[in-house]
Amino acid sequence: MRDTRESRLLLVLLIAIAFALITVDIRGGEDSPVDGARQGAATVFGPIESGVSAAVDPVGNAVSAIRESGERHDRLAVLEEENAALKARLGSDDRSRSRLKQLDKTLKVAGQGQYGIKGAQVIAIGAAQGFSWTITIDVGANDGIKRDMTVLNGDGLVGRVTTVGPNTATVLLASDPDFTVGTRMEAGDELGFASGQGDRPLRVELLNGKAEVKKGDRLVTFGSQADRPFVPGVPVGVVSRVDPSGGGLTRTLYVTPYASFTKLDIVGVVVDVPKKDPRDTVLPPKPKPTPRPTVTVTVTPSAEAPADGQNQQEQ
Repeated sequence: MRDTRESRLLLVLLIAIAFALITVDIRGGEDSPVDGARQGAATVFGPIESGVSAAVDPVGNAVSAIRESGERHDRLAVLEEENAALKARLGSDDRSRSRLKQLDKTLKVAGQGQYGIKGAQVIAIGAAQGFSWTITIDVGANDGIKRDMTVLNGDGLVGRVTTVGPNTATVLLASDPDFTVGTRMEAGDELGFASGQGDRPLRVELLNGKAEVKKGDRLVTFGSQADRPFVPGVPVGVVSRVDPSGGGLTRTLYVTPYASFTKLDIVGVVVDVPKKDPRDTVLPPKPKPTPRPTVTVTVTPSAEAPADGQNQQEQ
């Protein structure tokens, strides 16, 4: 179409008509006189628009997929990191089974003594060069842990809480030289005080210097006033040696502790004390004595040798 005066005049006229129709349509609202024409146009051009949309949608979806693929890749990377961290925390299957076994033993001890415990994992140990026998556990004030709470595991007494942070706590082990706990002999009322000696057996001073004690006797915690820092009835250890009584006011024992302070992983902090003293019910069953085989020797008498006189007569 050539650019002539008539064509420009026609274009202006069409634009004016278009604006007029738009104005009439807007003012008419739902009763617009051009509504019928619009529906007719939709009927004619609708299939064409749908076809164009169908052709364009795959392109749009592809663009969207490309845009979102980066987000999915980032999320996958995050999940892989989280899974790796989780696996590292749980460790191998053997380690997980070992921890579950330790937790089961600890819960069993807590059930026997009616102790309410908060399970914890050992995450650090104290500096050996400082002669300090301590561990750090992964529970703290936010978990209800307070200073001077008893700590135990599936074997027996571990120590007491000395320092508490928001999410961690420090435990002084029973093997530390600064550690002291009141003890009671099994099936009796002989009281004493056990002190740590590092990697050596606990040293126990019985209050009764004439108490009858022998190797293999067992001790439990006597308990403290208001059950802090120690609740009663927690297994302490087995007597391994008794010093000869010298007529003193006290008697010295050496006790092998039940807990192995160099192999601590899962422990429990006593947050709820028992309603009554469990006495000796938390102690493990006594080991059955191994029968010692006896050997019976039977001597069969041999035939007696003939006398010399008889031999000479036969000759």
